[in-house]
Amino acid sequence: MKKAHLNFWQLWNMSFGFLGIQFGWGLQMANMSAIFEYLGADAHHIPILWVAAPLTGLVIQPIIGNMSDHTWGRLGRRRPYFLVGAIFSSLALILIPHSSTLWMAAGLLWVLDTSANVSMEPFRAFVSDLLPEDQRTRGFAMQSLLIGIGSVSASAFPWLLSHVFGVPSITVSQEQKIPPTVEISFYIGAALFLGTVLWTVLSTKEYPPEDMQAFKQEQAKHGGLTNSFREIRTALQAMPLTMRQLAWVQCFTWSGLYCFFLYFPPAVAHNIFGATHENSPLYIQGIEWAGICIAAYNAVCIVFSFVLPQLAQATSPRLTHSFCLLCGAAGLISLIGINNQYLLLLPMVGVGITWASVLAMPYAILVGSLPPERSGIYMGIFNLFIVLPEIFISLGFGWVMDHLLDNNRLLAVVIGGGFLIVAAILMQRVEEVVPEEVLEVVEIPEKSVVRT
Repeated sequence: MKKAHLNFWQLWNMSFGFLGIQFGWGLQMANMSAIFEYLGADAHHIPILWVAAPLTGLVIQPIIGNMSDHTWGRLGRRRPYFLVGAIFSSLALILIPHSSTLWMAAGLLWVLDTSANVSMEPFRAFVSDLLPEDQRTRGFAMQSLLIGIGSVSASAFPWLLSHVFGVPSITVSQEQKIPPTVEISFYIGAALFLGTVLWTVLSTKEYPPEDMQAFKQEQAKHGGLTNSFREIRTALQAMPLTMRQLAWVQCFTWSGLYCFFLYFPPAVAHNIFGATHENSPLYIQGIEWAGICIAAYNAVCIVFSFVLPQLAQATSPRLTHSFCLLCGAAGLISLIGINNQYLLLLPMVGVGITWASVLAMPYAILVGSLPPERSGIYMGIFNLFIVLPEIFISLGFGWVMDHLLDNNRLLAVVIGGGFLIVAAILMQRVEEVVPEEVLEVVEIPEKSVVRT
């Protein structure tokens, strides 16, 4: 079937749900470690409390990828997963600010991550489903743009509520452990998550299988939960060489980024603002400022993503990704010498450059090596190399914090920079298979830019 070219607003509609999904992720990344500390967690407890996130990704992403490859119903192939995941993610976002114990918060994080993975995983395959080959890069570029918008707004939202809208950031009673600014942000995140995904579900149609009888036969053979495990095993055995090499890069990249995500907000509160207790005004101010820093690196990510394809074209995707990883490593390692909140914004430039490349370059290199008919399952498997190192960090880094780092949160972030250096070195052994259409001009109203 020949697929129609979509205009800018059709591309926007089909990816709009990503904005809400990323808003939910952004709230989680900027606030969950602080929520755990509000509820009494020590620094060495944080990794194990986060273990829900990578564990759900390990199980959910490849299974959902394969199941959505072999689904067709009234809502189509991918959209049922978008909608179900959004409903449960929104409920979890509403309930998290009402957590009264650590394990309640950890359990709700588990629900949130499981549901968000159900929504998010099919979105990558949605692009290859609906767009002709010469428009797929535009589809991924639109997703990256909406990821950036969602991340910036979610990270900065508690600070904006406090400093612009006058919402109190200090809890008013002993029973209320989560600041009102965080609580309201999570409610708005729930509405955005469900609302934007509903927009995509209602505004975008999917192509039905050309031969429904043949599709049903394939569905019976390869679909479903039991068949998914067999398909994952088969796909792992047939994994392309480029994907195997990129797997090592991803493992060290996400080990470094995970250290940053886990410990950067509480590190800012304790090491930069000097907070000694989680209920002190200095702690809350530090967490809010960490949100501004996270928003800053996501803003840099949006801007640098316009430059990234030109840099890759002038050098190579492999060299470009190594350079970008080293920028992030320099940013994280430089934090050890900073004691001023405003100077924290400078390292965020390096982190933003890394984040722009992480969102684009591995996928741009990977796509040329994958069989199109198995894109969903391979995208899910590729994400295993994100969650496996996160599980390793979650299970083992608490001991490192307690016995080697004296619970120094800032040192944990600096170690993340060391992981990024290893990833940059490993990137140089990756054999690139990049199709011609990976770099192209993307039309955006009032300007044309090159995107990956």
